[in-house]
Amino acid sequence: MADLTLYELEGCPYCAKVKTKLSDLGLEYDSIMVPRSHSDRTEVEEVSGQTGVPVLVDEEHGIEGMPESDDIVEYLEETYGGAS
Repeated sequence: MADLTLYELEGCPYCAKVKTKLSDLGLEYDSIMVPRSHSDRTEVEEVSGQTGVPVLVDEEHGIEGMPESDDIVEYLEETYGGAS
């Protein structure tokens, strides 16, 4: 099991942006597809306090539910991108 978990929705462009960064960095992650209906997204809401996706969980670094694709991409780059 990977330390990273991504809550995502099929066809979501923000999720695709995060998945591209994960791929670029060669990171393994578990993907959890959320229901299309916001009212059915109880699991992601429990993790992050909101129903939007993407949401990233990084157990190794204590990230319990980071929302917002731009924030996630920046976090991944800073944490796993290595020295510039």
